[in-house]
Amino acid sequence: MGNKANYAWLDSVYWQTEDRKTLKKINQLFKDISRNGNRGIGKPEPLTGNLSGFWSRRLDKQNRLVYKIDDGAVMILSCRYH
Repeated sequence: MGNKANYAWLDSVYWQTEDRKTLKKINQLFKDISRNGNRGIGKPEPLTGNLSGFWSRRLDKQNRLVYKIDDGAVMILSCRYH
């Protein structure tokens, strides 16, 4: 993943300053993913193409949390935009 993980961190920092409600939703989704894998809240959907193996969950109409579960570890790719 390398540098791509930095995008998720920058997205998180953005939400900390711009919309705490969305940040709270991100935290809820992360907890749900940790507990339930690729099932649960936020309408989980498997991604295709160059993001095959990743999943997305809705934060709101425009933004998605994109993640992958690898050996039990949750890796967040992004939590902003669609």
